[in-house]
Amino acid sequence: MLKQLFASTCCALSLSAMALELNTANEAELDSVRGLGPSSTARILNARDQKLFKDWADFMQRVKGVKAATAAKLSANGLTVNQLPFTASEVGAKAP
Repeated sequence: MLKQLFASTCCALSLSAMALELNTANEAELDSVRGLGPSSTARILNARDQKLFKDWADFMQRVKGVKAATAAKLSANGLTVNQLPFTASEVGAKAP
């Protein structure tokens, strides 16, 4: 029993450490990202319904309230855009 519990915990931890792709994540997956809540998730999904995000700069431009500092935090919490983490050089701003 203890081995099964340990194995499930390790599996859950490794899944949470995996990256979550912004262009394919559903509402529940986005809500699970630390730093995103229902209102920000709704803004993301509405913008994504128009067209997929090209990169982090596109995401930041189209979703109200997402600046370089927020993008860096979301990326650190596992969010990717087109499988890429946020880099400050991509948007010409400094990440925290």
